[in-house]
Amino acid sequence: MKPANLLFIMSDEHRRDASGCYGNSVIHTPNLDSLAARGTRFTNAYTNSPICVPARASFASGHYVHQTGHWDNAFPYFGQPTGWAHELKTAGRRADSIGKLHYRSAGDDNGFTNEIDTMYVVEGVGEIISCLRERTPNREGRGGIVKAGPGYSPYLRYDATSTAEATRWLAEHANDDRPWVLFLSLVCPHPPFTAPQNCYDLYDHADMPLPLHWQQEDWPSHPALTYFREHFGWTEPIDEEAIRRMTATYYALTTYVDQNVGKVLGALDNSKLTESTRVIYTSDHGAMIGSRGLFGKFQMYDDAAAIPIIMAGPDVPRAKVAETPVSLVDCYPTILESAGLEPDTSDRPGESLWQIAQEPDRTRTILSEYHAAGTKHAIFMICDGRWKYIHYCHEDPQLFDLTADPQEQNDLAASPDHQDILKTYEHQLRSILDPEAVDAETKADQLAKVEAFGGEQAVIDRGLSNSPVPGLEPVFHYFN
Repeated sequence: MKPANLLFIMSDEHRRDASGCYGNSVIHTPNLDSLAARGTRFTNAYTNSPICVPARASFASGHYVHQTGHWDNAFPYFGQPTGWAHELKTAGRRADSIGKLHYRSAGDDNGFTNEIDTMYVVEGVGEIISCLRERTPNREGRGGIVKAGPGYSPYLRYDATSTAEATRWLAEHANDDRPWVLFLSLVCPHPPFTAPQNCYDLYDHADMPLPLHWQQEDWPSHPALTYFREHFGWTEPIDEEAIRRMTATYYALTTYVDQNVGKVLGALDNSKLTESTRVIYTSDHGAMIGSRGLFGKFQMYDDAAAIPIIMAGPDVPRAKVAETPVSLVDCYPTILESAGLEPDTSDRPGESLWQIAQEPDRTRTILSEYHAAGTKHAIFMICDGRWKYIHYCHEDPQLFDLTADPQEQNDLAASPDHQDILKTYEHQLRSILDPEAVDAETKADQLAKVEAFGGEQAVIDRGLSNSPVPGLEPVFHYFN
């Protein structure tokens, strides 16, 4: 592969099916749809953890979460283990970031040549209250859902600023002598569910699809899911009107992302860089938005675990749909290969997306894991495009046939006819890691972090805050 510029765009919490090119006939995403039309779209792409910090650490390093110990949003990436940005810097290549990194701090060597207008985790600490696991005070997650609608938020302004920075950056580096990598990271469609009025006006509530199994009588009753609902304050159902308004707001935020992507792609055109620049678009994870009585991310259902991955540019097949399963750890060799470097993947599980796009579709195993808020024990997922096996430590597993049941409505884990398949995929998971040992290691690390902070009460007294945009102080919410 000939070295070329790479523009890598990552959004936050964009579920895979919330794009026109992925089959959604309601949502407005013309720029992403156009990018897919001139490139390759991956239909079985997944996050390696359905929560921000661990997913981004896997993306940065090319390692799975259990390999790096970035367990939850209190274990932010701090440049170790080294990742693709470090490799680029060592090779003398420019790799700049703009926008949300959600790493620990600017004082760490994260590998980038420059980190521009960057969002890090709150106070360099992050969401330490998640380390308490089953001892965590329950949250009140309903307010942001029922209040969804048009308006203003600092995240909207921040994405606009990041987009403007990216357009300026592209103009300034249009004539660089060596290929560069620009990583642009947008916050939307991450909550708060507050969308620009002009985007919100595109969506009639009556046209909004209702999420699968949104009514209480249809909620799956797996104990891990019940615990999630209790922890986040979702035990009482949310009415249809609020669900439709929230969906309209989420779609509007996704359209806002698409508009910003369009501005950056337009800047590539204006700088005459389109023909010499590869583009990748993805997200760190998806979002439940009411499916199965669940909101936020945190789950191994495709709503939260599946992500879009779209790429275009030199050497990328045009108008191709790739079915081979892929995940964020594949970005490590992908980015380095685009720059003309030979990635060492001997201790990393990823493969180059450029190569996968050129090949016939094949079976491939994806691993995702979750060790954070709303769980008593670790959750792991093995998926190969046909079967999805979800392993809940100390609780019953789930098994879905994604070919026959793409919406994951029929859990086959208890089916007598599927016990051999269940055992096969549990064995496959255990060939990668020891679930119970990883769960114990995670909890020990989380307990040590709590004790180093001053103990459980100190963690509870600190409260909870989303990471603020640069220039704003965090706003903490406190528990009774």
